[in-house]
Amino acid sequence: MSRPDQRDLTGILLLDKPQGLSSNQALQKVRWLFNARKAGHTGSLDPLATGLLPICFGEATKIAGHLLGSRKAYAAECRLGATTDTDDADGQVVVARAVPDLEGADIEAALDPLRGRIVQRPPIYSAIKQGGVALYKRARRGEDVTVPTREVEVHRLEATGFDRDHLSLFVECGSGTYVRSLARDLGENLGCGAHLTALRRLWVEPFTQPVMVTLDQLQALVAEAGLAAADALLLPLETGLAGMPMLRVDDDQARQLRQGKRIVQAHLVGCDLCCVTDAEGCLVALAEVGPAGEVRVRRGFAA
Repeated sequence: MSRPDQRDLTGILLLDKPQGLSSNQALQKVRWLFNARKAGHTGSLDPLATGLLPICFGEATKIAGHLLGSRKAYAAECRLGATTDTDDADGQVVVARAVPDLEGADIEAALDPLRGRIVQRPPIYSAIKQGGVALYKRARRGEDVTVPTREVEVHRLEATGFDRDHLSLFVECGSGTYVRSLARDLGENLGCGAHLTALRRLWVEPFTQPVMVTLDQLQALVAEAGLAAADALLLPLETGLAGMPMLRVDDDQARQLRQGKRIVQAHLVGCDLCCVTDAEGCLVALAEVGPAGEVRVRRGFAA
């Protein structure tokens, strides 16, 4: 349901998503509170999961895809001895096995094959689409679901605590990695099975030390101090592009890029993506630079 007089605003909110809500449900609640015309989230979190969910408003939605591919970090809790159909605590136990007497060396040996560039099979109950239909919808309909494997990058995977059938993990990974699958595969490596019982996303590049706000805090702030106070929580669009190669152009070149034209910067080496600003430092576009220094706009931003 839309509200009258929806606002055009641009910025990024670092939401601490609560457990029990889907990412889209959390997004819609935030959008309602801000009365924003346009908003989107970057990187879904399962309803079970909590933690950082960047919400992009207005022009910032144009960089959502860039943030989706960023490195992320999680704190995860696993239960050993039981495998579920969803690979997490929301599913039904399909296999239960005794947990052997484990030592630190056993856990380390089981973790090691799951580090680096690995081939992973995502959960059957996932949002990955086949034939335009999400796998979890096919699974709920009772269809036979074959999940294709894919390569993912696990930069760090460490055990941070262990007590009988409970294991805590720190995970730092690239885009597309399912921590549920890591928990499942770790359990198989240990010979007893495992599933994820809790997951918290700690950070998403470039927001590696995020100051997050909860929905409850946001609701209270809007009720007590109004939208202006909530707007003050928004980070500038440029913060989502921190660490990217920067290219500053003059006013004429900025105008050409905003018109969809290409410019040549012969001194530049080709790169996949760079952040282009005008002479005053205002964001013009995300652009790619060809091997001959040809700058082509991938996403343009309003002046």
